[in-house]
Amino acid sequence: MTLPGTSLAEADAIGRRLETILLEFPEVVSTARRTGRAELDEHAQDVNSTEMEVRLRPGRERAALLDAMRARLATVPGVTITIGQPISHRIDHMLSGTRAAIAVKLFGDDLFTLRMYAEQIRRVMADVPGAVDVSIEQQIDIPQIVVDFDLDRVARAGTHRGELAEEMEEALVGKKVTQVVERQRTFDVVVRYDGADRDSIEELARTPLAVPGHGLLPLSMLATIRKDVGPNTITRENAQRKMVIMANVAGRDLGSVVADMEKRVTREVKLPEGYYVSYGGQFESQERASRTLMLLGGGVIVAIFLVLHLAFASARRALLVMVNLPLALIGGVVAVFATDPVLTIGSLVGFITLFGIATRNGIMLVSHFDHLRTVEGAPLDEAVRRGSLERLSPILMTALCAGLALVPLVLAGNEPGNELQAPMAVVILGGLLSSTALNLLVVPVLYGWVEARALSYRPRSASGTAPPASA
Repeated sequence: MTLPGTSLAEADAIGRRLETILLEFPEVVSTARRTGRAELDEHAQDVNSTEMEVRLRPGRERAALLDAMRARLATVPGVTITIGQPISHRIDHMLSGTRAAIAVKLFGDDLFTLRMYAEQIRRVMADVPGAVDVSIEQQIDIPQIVVDFDLDRVARAGTHRGELAEEMEEALVGKKVTQVVERQRTFDVVVRYDGADRDSIEELARTPLAVPGHGLLPLSMLATIRKDVGPNTITRENAQRKMVIMANVAGRDLGSVVADMEKRVTREVKLPEGYYVSYGGQFESQERASRTLMLLGGGVIVAIFLVLHLAFASARRALLVMVNLPLALIGGVVAVFATDPVLTIGSLVGFITLFGIATRNGIMLVSHFDHLRTVEGAPLDEAVRRGSLERLSPILMTALCAGLALVPLVLAGNEPGNELQAPMAVVILGGLLSSTALNLLVVPVLYGWVEARALSYRPRSASGTAPPASA
Protein backbone atom coordinates (compact mmCIF):
# COMPACT_ATOMS: atom_id res chain seq x y z
CA MET A 1 0.00 0.00 0.00
CA THR A 2 1.24 3.45 -0.93
CA LEU A 3 -0.32 6.78 -0.03
CA PRO A 4 -3.83 7.38 -1.41
CA GLY A 5 -3.74 9.48 -4.55
CA THR A 6 -0.62 7.79 -5.91
CA SER A 7 -0.77 7.77 -9.71
CA LEU A 8 -0.89 4.57 -11.69
CA ALA A 9 2.52 5.27 -13.23
CA GLU A 10 4.13 5.80 -9.81
CA ALA A 11 2.42 2.70 -8.38
CA ASP A 12 3.73 0.69 -11.33
CA ALA A 13 7.27 1.99 -10.78
CA ILE A 14 7.18 1.09 -7.08
CA GLY A 15 5.75 -2.33 -7.94
CA ARG A 16 8.59 -3.01 -10.39
CA ARG A 17 11.14 -2.02 -7.75
CA LEU A 18 9.58 -4.40 -5.21
CA GLU A 19 9.52 -7.22 -7.76
CA THR A 20 13.20 -6.67 -8.48
CA ILE A 21 13.97 -6.96 -4.76
CA LEU A 22 11.91 -10.15 -4.41
CA LEU A 23 13.53 -11.79 -7.44
CA GLU A 24 16.95 -11.34 -5.82
CA PHE A 25 16.05 -14.13 -3.37
CA PRO A 26 17.12 -17.53 -4.73
CA GLU A 27 13.94 -19.14 -3.36
CA VAL A 28 11.69 -16.90 -5.51
CA VAL A 29 10.70 -18.49 -8.80
CA SER A 30 8.45 -15.75 -10.21
CA THR A 31 6.20 -12.85 -9.26
CA ALA A 32 2.84 -11.66 -10.55
CA ARG A 33 1.46 -8.24 -9.75
CA ARG A 34 -2.06 -6.78 -9.72
CA THR A 35 -2.45 -3.05 -9.08
CA GLY A 36 -5.89 -1.84 -8.02
CA ARG A 37 -9.26 -3.54 -8.43
CA ALA A 38 -12.33 -2.41 -10.34
CA GLU A 39 -15.10 -0.55 -8.49
CA LEU A 40 -17.59 -3.38 -8.93
CA ASP A 41 -15.15 -5.96 -7.54
CA GLU A 42 -16.05 -7.48 -4.17
CA HIS A 43 -12.70 -6.21 -2.86
CA ALA A 44 -12.45 -2.89 -4.71
CA GLN A 45 -9.10 -1.10 -4.34
CA ASP A 46 -7.52 2.05 -5.68
CA VAL A 47 -4.29 1.99 -7.66
CA ASN A 48 -2.33 2.77 -4.51
CA SER A 49 -2.90 -0.87 -3.51
CA THR A 50 -0.89 -3.63 -5.18
CA GLU A 51 -1.03 -7.38 -4.64
CA MET A 52 1.96 -9.54 -5.54
CA GLU A 53 1.79 -13.30 -5.76
CA VAL A 54 5.22 -14.88 -5.28
CA ARG A 55 6.01 -18.48 -6.26
CA LEU A 56 8.69 -20.12 -4.12
CA ARG A 57 10.98 -23.10 -4.54
CA PRO A 58 12.32 -25.20 -1.62
CA GLY A 59 15.13 -23.49 0.23
CA ARG A 60 15.57 -22.01 3.67
CA GLU A 61 12.84 -22.30 6.29
CA ARG A 62 9.71 -20.29 5.60
CA ALA A 63 9.99 -18.15 8.76
CA ALA A 64 13.61 -17.24 8.02
CA LEU A 65 12.78 -16.41 4.40
CA LEU A 66 9.88 -14.13 5.37
CA ASP A 67 12.05 -12.35 7.95
CA ALA A 68 14.67 -11.69 5.28
CA MET A 69 12.01 -10.47 2.83
CA ARG A 70 10.52 -8.10 5.40
CA ALA A 71 13.93 -6.66 6.24
CA ARG A 72 14.76 -6.11 2.55
CA LEU A 73 11.38 -4.67 1.56
CA ALA A 74 11.43 -2.28 4.53
CA THR A 75 14.13 -0.29 2.73
CA VAL A 76 11.56 1.01 0.22
CA PRO A 77 10.17 4.30 1.61
CA GLY A 78 6.49 5.27 1.59
CA VAL A 79 5.21 1.70 1.30
CA THR A 80 3.27 -0.39 3.82
CA ILE A 81 3.76 -4.12 3.23
CA THR A 82 1.77 -7.05 4.58
CA ILE A 83 2.94 -10.59 3.83
CA GLY A 84 0.45 -13.45 3.82
CA GLN A 85 -1.37 -15.80 1.50
CA PRO A 86 -4.18 -15.03 -0.97
CA ILE A 87 -6.89 -17.05 0.77
CA SER A 88 -5.89 -15.88 4.26
CA HIS A 89 -5.96 -12.26 3.04
CA ARG A 90 -9.52 -12.75 1.75
CA ILE A 91 -10.58 -14.32 5.04
CA ASP A 92 -8.94 -11.51 7.02
CA HIS A 93 -10.70 -8.94 4.84
CA MET A 94 -14.08 -10.57 5.45
CA LEU A 95 -13.46 -10.83 9.21
CA SER A 96 -12.12 -7.37 9.96
CA GLY A 97 -12.01 -5.36 6.74
CA THR A 98 -8.19 -5.55 6.63
CA ARG A 99 -5.67 -7.91 5.10
CA ALA A 100 -3.92 -8.75 8.34
CA ALA A 101 -4.38 -11.34 11.08
CA ILE A 102 -4.86 -8.71 13.82
CA ALA A 103 -6.98 -5.59 13.43
CA VAL A 104 -6.97 -3.17 16.39
CA LYS A 105 -9.88 -0.79 15.88
CA LEU A 106 -9.73 2.62 17.53
CA PHE A 107 -13.12 4.35 17.78
CA GLY A 108 -13.78 8.03 18.42
CA ASP A 109 -15.24 11.27 17.05
CA ASP A 110 -12.34 13.49 16.01
CA LEU A 111 -10.18 12.29 13.12
CA PHE A 112 -7.09 14.22 14.24
CA THR A 113 -7.33 12.65 17.70
CA LEU A 114 -7.85 9.22 16.14
CA ARG A 115 -4.70 9.61 14.04
CA MET A 116 -2.62 10.76 17.02
CA TYR A 117 -3.61 7.87 19.28
CA ALA A 118 -3.47 5.36 16.42
CA GLU A 119 0.22 6.21 15.98
CA GLN A 120 0.81 5.68 19.71
CA ILE A 121 -0.92 2.29 19.55
CA ARG A 122 1.11 1.35 16.47
CA ARG A 123 4.39 2.03 18.29
CA VAL A 124 3.26 -0.05 21.28
CA MET A 125 2.16 -2.94 19.04
CA ALA A 126 5.42 -2.88 17.09
CA ASP A 127 7.35 -3.55 20.32
CA VAL A 128 5.39 -6.72 21.13
CA PRO A 129 7.46 -9.85 20.37
CA GLY A 130 5.99 -11.76 17.44
CA ALA A 131 4.20 -8.77 15.89
CA VAL A 132 5.21 -8.05 12.28
CA ASP A 133 3.84 -5.90 9.43
CA VAL A 134 2.47 -3.39 11.95
CA SER A 135 0.88 -0.43 10.15
CA ILE A 136 -2.02 2.03 10.21
CA GLU A 137 -4.60 2.14 7.45
CA GLN A 138 -3.50 4.69 4.87
CA GLN A 139 -5.26 8.02 5.29
CA ILE A 140 -4.23 11.48 4.10
CA ASP A 141 -5.79 14.91 3.74
CA ILE A 142 -6.83 15.88 0.23
CA PRO A 143 -8.00 19.24 -1.20
CA GLN A 144 -11.74 19.76 -1.06
CA ILE A 145 -14.27 22.47 -1.91
CA VAL A 146 -16.69 22.92 0.99
CA VAL A 147 -20.17 24.38 0.50
CA ASP A 148 -21.76 25.64 3.76
CA PHE A 149 -25.41 26.53 3.33
CA ASP A 150 -26.51 29.54 5.38
CA LEU A 151 -29.59 28.40 7.29
CA ASP A 152 -31.10 31.92 7.53
CA ARG A 153 -30.75 32.63 3.82
CA VAL A 154 -32.09 29.21 2.89
CA ALA A 155 -35.09 29.70 5.20
CA ARG A 156 -35.87 33.18 3.78
CA ALA A 157 -35.76 31.67 0.29
CA GLY A 158 -38.46 29.20 1.34
CA THR A 159 -36.49 26.02 0.74
CA HIS A 160 -34.20 23.70 2.70
CA ARG A 161 -30.71 22.29 2.35
CA GLY A 162 -31.79 18.82 1.17
CA GLU A 163 -33.44 20.14 -1.99
CA LEU A 164 -30.51 22.45 -2.75
CA ALA A 165 -28.00 19.64 -2.25
CA GLU A 166 -29.92 17.42 -4.67
CA GLU A 167 -29.88 20.19 -7.27
CA MET A 168 -26.14 20.64 -6.82
CA GLU A 169 -25.63 16.91 -7.24
CA GLU A 170 -27.59 16.94 -10.51
CA ALA A 171 -25.65 19.93 -11.79
CA LEU A 172 -22.15 18.79 -10.81
CA VAL A 173 -22.34 14.98 -10.79
CA GLY A 174 -25.10 14.54 -13.35
CA LYS A 175 -28.53 13.00 -13.71
CA LYS A 176 -29.55 10.15 -15.99
CA VAL A 177 -32.36 11.35 -18.25
CA THR A 178 -32.66 8.58 -20.82
CA GLN A 179 -30.90 5.70 -22.54
CA VAL A 180 -29.54 5.24 -26.03
CA VAL A 181 -29.54 1.82 -27.69
CA GLU A 182 -26.76 1.25 -30.19
CA ARG A 183 -26.87 -2.21 -31.75
CA GLN A 184 -26.86 -4.56 -28.77
CA ARG A 185 -25.40 -2.10 -26.29
CA THR A 186 -27.23 0.37 -24.04
CA PHE A 187 -25.77 3.69 -22.90
CA ASP A 188 -27.03 6.06 -20.21
CA VAL A 189 -27.46 9.72 -21.19
CA VAL A 190 -26.34 11.92 -18.29
CA VAL A 191 -26.91 15.68 -18.17
CA ARG A 192 -24.58 17.88 -16.12
CA TYR A 193 -22.65 21.11 -16.29
CA ASP A 194 -19.63 21.35 -18.51
CA GLY A 195 -16.33 20.52 -16.86
CA ALA A 196 -15.09 24.10 -17.17
CA ASP A 197 -18.03 25.28 -15.04
CA ARG A 198 -17.10 22.90 -12.23
CA ASP A 199 -13.37 23.48 -11.87
CA SER A 200 -13.19 26.77 -9.97
CA ILE A 201 -14.84 28.32 -6.93
CA GLU A 202 -15.89 31.36 -9.00
CA GLU A 203 -17.78 29.26 -11.52
CA LEU A 204 -19.24 27.14 -8.73
CA ALA A 205 -20.46 30.28 -6.93
CA ARG A 206 -22.41 31.29 -10.06
CA THR A 207 -24.17 27.90 -10.25
CA PRO A 208 -27.89 28.71 -10.61
CA LEU A 209 -30.28 26.81 -8.34
CA ALA A 210 -34.04 26.70 -8.89
CA VAL A 211 -35.81 28.08 -5.79
CA PRO A 212 -39.64 28.01 -5.76
CA GLY A 213 -41.01 31.56 -5.88
CA HIS A 214 -37.60 33.11 -6.58
CA GLY A 215 -36.63 31.58 -9.89
CA LEU A 216 -32.92 30.87 -10.35
CA LEU A 217 -30.57 32.06 -7.61
CA PRO A 218 -26.76 31.75 -7.70
CA LEU A 219 -25.25 29.40 -5.16
CA SER A 220 -23.24 32.25 -3.59
CA MET A 221 -26.48 33.87 -2.32
CA LEU A 222 -27.37 30.77 -0.30
CA ALA A 223 -24.03 29.34 0.81
CA THR A 224 -20.40 30.09 1.61
CA ILE A 225 -17.90 28.34 -0.65
CA ARG A 226 -14.29 27.78 0.39
CA LYS A 227 -11.31 25.56 -0.23
CA ASP A 228 -10.28 23.20 2.54
CA VAL A 229 -8.63 19.84 3.15
CA GLY A 230 -10.25 16.68 4.43
CA PRO A 231 -9.58 12.97 4.82
CA ASN A 232 -9.56 10.86 1.68
CA THR A 233 -11.70 8.23 3.45
CA ILE A 234 -13.71 8.05 6.66
CA THR A 235 -14.37 4.51 7.80
CA ARG A 236 -17.16 3.70 10.21
CA GLU A 237 -18.44 0.72 12.11
CA ASN A 238 -21.82 0.80 13.83
CA ALA A 239 -22.09 4.50 12.90
CA GLN A 240 -18.82 5.34 14.72
CA ARG A 241 -15.64 6.66 13.16
CA LYS A 242 -12.67 4.36 13.44
CA MET A 243 -9.06 3.85 12.46
CA VAL A 244 -7.49 0.41 12.15
CA ILE A 245 -3.99 -0.59 13.20
CA MET A 246 -3.01 -3.86 11.50
CA ALA A 247 -0.43 -6.53 12.33
CA ASN A 248 0.56 -10.07 11.50
CA VAL A 249 2.21 -12.67 13.72
CA ALA A 250 5.47 -14.59 13.25
CA GLY A 251 7.21 -16.93 15.66
CA ARG A 252 4.45 -16.93 18.29
CA ASP A 253 0.85 -18.01 18.55
CA LEU A 254 -1.85 -15.51 17.72
CA GLY A 255 -3.61 -15.59 21.08
CA SER A 256 -0.57 -14.76 23.22
CA VAL A 257 0.47 -11.90 20.91
CA VAL A 258 -3.01 -10.33 21.11
CA ALA A 259 -3.05 -10.79 24.89
CA ASP A 260 0.30 -8.98 25.19
CA MET A 261 -0.95 -6.21 22.91
CA GLU A 262 -4.07 -5.70 25.02
CA LYS A 263 -2.04 -5.47 28.23
CA ARG A 264 0.51 -3.04 26.84
CA VAL A 265 -1.99 -0.81 25.02
CA THR A 266 -4.16 -0.59 28.16
CA ARG A 267 -1.12 0.25 30.31
CA GLU A 268 0.76 2.63 28.01
CA VAL A 269 -1.93 4.40 25.96
CA LYS A 270 -4.36 6.55 27.95
CA LEU A 271 -7.32 7.29 25.69
CA PRO A 272 -9.55 10.32 26.31
CA GLU A 273 -13.21 9.94 27.21
CA GLY A 274 -15.33 8.66 24.35
CA TYR A 275 -12.44 6.78 22.68
CA TYR A 276 -11.97 3.04 23.01
CA VAL A 277 -10.23 0.10 21.36
CA SER A 278 -11.55 -3.26 20.17
CA TYR A 279 -9.56 -6.18 18.82
CA GLY A 280 -10.62 -8.12 15.73
CA GLY A 281 -9.27 -10.36 13.01
CA GLN A 282 -8.29 -14.00 12.83
CA PHE A 283 -7.91 -14.41 16.58
CA GLU A 284 -11.65 -13.78 17.04
CA SER A 285 -12.44 -16.73 14.80
CA GLN A 286 -9.70 -18.74 16.48
CA GLU A 287 -11.18 -18.07 19.91
CA ARG A 288 -14.66 -19.04 18.75
CA ALA A 289 -13.34 -22.20 17.12
CA SER A 290 -11.29 -23.05 20.22
CA ARG A 291 -14.30 -22.64 22.50
CA THR A 292 -16.40 -24.79 20.18
CA LEU A 293 -13.73 -27.50 20.04
CA MET A 294 -13.30 -27.43 23.82
CA LEU A 295 -17.03 -27.94 24.28
CA LEU A 296 -17.03 -30.70 21.68
CA GLY A 297 -14.01 -32.30 23.32
CA GLY A 298 -15.78 -32.34 26.68
CA GLY A 299 -18.86 -33.79 25.02
CA VAL A 300 -16.73 -36.47 23.35
CA ILE A 301 -15.24 -37.51 26.69
CA VAL A 302 -18.69 -37.75 28.31
CA ALA A 303 -20.01 -39.70 25.33
CA ILE A 304 -17.06 -42.12 25.45
CA PHE A 305 -17.71 -42.77 29.15
CA LEU A 306 -21.43 -43.40 28.57
CA VAL A 307 -20.76 -45.82 25.69
CA LEU A 308 -18.13 -47.69 27.72
CA HIS A 309 -20.45 -47.88 30.70
CA LEU A 310 -23.15 -49.39 28.52
CA ALA A 311 -20.68 -51.83 26.93
CA PHE A 312 -19.07 -53.06 30.19
CA ALA A 313 -22.05 -52.44 32.50
CA SER A 314 -19.50 -51.10 34.97
CA ALA A 315 -18.31 -47.57 35.71
CA ARG A 316 -15.07 -49.01 37.12
CA ARG A 317 -14.11 -50.67 33.85
CA ALA A 318 -15.18 -47.63 31.84
CA LEU A 319 -12.81 -45.47 33.88
CA LEU A 320 -10.03 -48.04 33.41
CA VAL A 321 -10.39 -47.76 29.66
CA MET A 322 -10.45 -43.96 29.83
CA VAL A 323 -7.08 -43.96 31.58
CA ASN A 324 -5.72 -44.00 28.02
CA LEU A 325 -6.88 -40.42 27.46
CA PRO A 326 -4.30 -38.74 29.74
CA LEU A 327 -1.69 -41.23 28.53
CA ALA A 328 -2.34 -40.11 24.97
CA LEU A 329 -2.47 -36.47 26.03
CA ILE A 330 1.11 -36.70 27.34
CA GLY A 331 2.53 -37.70 23.97
CA GLY A 332 0.43 -35.19 22.06
CA VAL A 333 1.54 -32.27 24.23
CA VAL A 334 5.20 -33.29 24.07
CA ALA A 335 4.99 -33.63 20.28
CA VAL A 336 3.48 -30.15 19.91
CA PHE A 337 6.20 -28.48 21.98
CA ALA A 338 8.96 -30.51 20.33
CA THR A 339 7.97 -29.44 16.80
CA ASP A 340 6.21 -26.06 16.90
CA PRO A 341 5.16 -24.76 20.35
CA VAL A 342 1.96 -23.21 18.99
CA LEU A 343 -1.39 -24.80 19.77
CA THR A 344 -3.46 -24.43 16.60
CA ILE A 345 -6.98 -25.43 15.66
CA GLY A 346 -5.51 -28.40 13.79
CA SER A 347 -3.79 -29.51 16.99
CA LEU A 348 -7.08 -29.39 18.93
CA VAL A 349 -8.77 -31.48 16.25
CA GLY A 350 -5.88 -33.93 16.52
CA PHE A 351 -6.40 -34.30 20.28
CA ILE A 352 -10.10 -35.11 19.80
CA THR A 353 -9.25 -37.69 17.12
CA LEU A 354 -6.52 -39.13 19.33
CA PHE A 355 -8.96 -39.77 22.18
CA GLY A 356 -10.94 -42.19 20.03
CA ILE A 357 -7.87 -44.14 18.91
CA ALA A 358 -6.48 -44.39 22.45
CA THR A 359 -9.82 -45.55 23.82
CA ARG A 360 -9.91 -48.37 21.28
CA ASN A 361 -6.64 -49.81 22.60
CA GLY A 362 -7.95 -49.75 26.14
CA ILE A 363 -11.12 -51.56 25.11
CA MET A 364 -9.06 -54.31 23.49
CA LEU A 365 -7.15 -54.93 26.75
CA VAL A 366 -9.93 -54.65 29.34
CA SER A 367 -12.46 -56.68 27.34
CA HIS A 368 -9.91 -59.48 26.86
CA PHE A 369 -9.05 -59.52 30.57
CA ASP A 370 -12.75 -59.90 31.37
CA HIS A 371 -13.11 -62.65 28.75
CA LEU A 372 -10.25 -64.69 30.23
CA ARG A 373 -11.69 -64.40 33.74
CA THR A 374 -15.40 -64.98 33.03
CA VAL A 375 -15.32 -67.37 30.06
CA GLU A 376 -12.05 -69.31 30.56
CA GLY A 377 -12.05 -69.03 34.37
CA ALA A 378 -8.46 -67.77 34.61
CA PRO A 379 -7.33 -66.27 37.91
CA LEU A 380 -6.82 -62.51 38.04
CA ASP A 381 -3.01 -62.55 37.83
CA GLU A 382 -3.00 -65.05 34.95
CA ALA A 383 -5.73 -63.15 33.09
CA VAL A 384 -3.74 -59.92 33.28
CA ARG A 385 -0.49 -61.58 32.19
CA ARG A 386 -1.98 -63.67 29.36
CA GLY A 387 -4.28 -60.86 28.19
CA SER A 388 -1.40 -58.41 27.91
CA LEU A 389 0.73 -60.83 25.88
CA GLU A 390 -2.14 -61.91 23.61
CA ARG A 391 -3.21 -58.32 22.88
CA LEU A 392 0.33 -57.02 22.31
CA SER A 393 0.37 -57.81 18.58
CA PRO A 394 -3.15 -56.44 17.74
CA ILE A 395 -2.51 -53.19 19.62
CA LEU A 396 0.90 -52.68 17.99
CA MET A 397 -0.49 -53.47 14.53
CA THR A 398 -3.37 -50.99 14.80
CA ALA A 399 -1.14 -48.29 16.28
CA LEU A 400 1.56 -48.80 13.65
CA CYS A 401 -0.93 -48.68 10.77
CA ALA A 402 -2.28 -45.32 11.93
CA GLY A 403 1.16 -43.98 12.90
CA LEU A 404 2.96 -44.91 9.68
CA ALA A 405 0.19 -43.33 7.62
CA LEU A 406 0.78 -40.04 9.45
CA VAL A 407 4.57 -39.96 9.03
CA PRO A 408 4.48 -38.42 5.48
CA LEU A 409 2.25 -35.60 6.73
CA VAL A 410 4.61 -34.86 9.62
CA LEU A 411 7.70 -34.89 7.37
CA ALA A 412 6.00 -32.55 4.87
CA GLY A 413 4.83 -30.15 7.59
CA ASN A 414 6.69 -27.13 6.14
CA GLU A 415 5.38 -27.58 2.61
CA PRO A 416 2.53 -25.35 1.36
CA GLY A 417 -0.94 -26.77 1.88
CA ASN A 418 -0.11 -28.72 5.06
CA GLU A 419 -0.75 -25.88 7.52
CA LEU A 420 -3.80 -27.64 8.99
CA GLN A 421 -2.94 -31.31 8.40
CA ALA A 422 0.61 -31.29 9.79
CA PRO A 423 -0.22 -30.08 13.35
CA MET A 424 -3.04 -32.61 13.55
CA ALA A 425 -0.76 -35.42 12.38
CA VAL A 426 1.95 -34.41 14.88
CA VAL A 427 -0.50 -34.59 17.79
CA ILE A 428 -1.96 -37.94 16.74
CA LEU A 429 1.45 -39.51 16.08
CA GLY A 430 2.91 -38.33 19.40
CA GLY A 431 -0.19 -39.42 21.29
CA LEU A 432 -0.15 -42.83 19.65
CA LEU A 433 3.45 -43.42 20.71
CA SER A 434 2.82 -42.55 24.35
CA SER A 435 -0.60 -44.17 24.67
CA THR A 436 0.52 -47.43 23.03
CA ALA A 437 3.61 -47.75 25.20
CA LEU A 438 1.95 -46.72 28.45
CA ASN A 439 -1.27 -48.56 27.71
CA LEU A 440 0.56 -51.91 27.74
CA LEU A 441 2.24 -51.02 31.04
CA VAL A 442 -0.18 -48.90 33.05
CA VAL A 443 -3.59 -50.38 32.19
CA PRO A 444 -2.73 -54.00 33.13
CA VAL A 445 -1.26 -52.87 36.46
CA LEU A 446 -4.26 -50.67 37.23
CA TYR A 447 -6.68 -53.41 36.19
CA GLY A 448 -5.03 -55.93 38.49
CA TRP A 449 -4.90 -53.49 41.39
CA VAL A 450 -8.51 -52.29 41.02
CA GLU A 451 -9.95 -55.78 40.56
CA ALA A 452 -7.95 -57.16 43.50
CA ARG A 453 -9.35 -54.43 45.74
CA ALA A 454 -12.84 -55.11 44.41
CA LEU A 455 -12.46 -58.80 45.30
CA SER A 456 -11.22 -57.99 48.80
CA TYR A 457 -14.23 -55.76 49.46
CA ARG A 458 -16.75 -58.24 48.02
CA PRO A 459 -19.33 -59.19 50.71
CA ARG A 460 -19.03 -62.65 52.29
CA SER A 461 -21.70 -65.32 51.85
CA ALA A 462 -23.59 -66.93 54.76
CA SER A 463 -20.95 -69.70 54.99
CA GLY A 464 -18.24 -67.06 55.42
CA THR A 465 -16.65 -67.54 51.99
CA ALA A 466 -16.50 -65.00 49.21
CA PRO A 467 -18.51 -65.67 46.06
CA PRO A 468 -16.51 -66.92 43.05
CA ALA A 469 -14.57 -64.37 40.99
CA SER A 470 -16.72 -65.12 37.94
CA ALA A 471 -19.69 -63.61 39.76
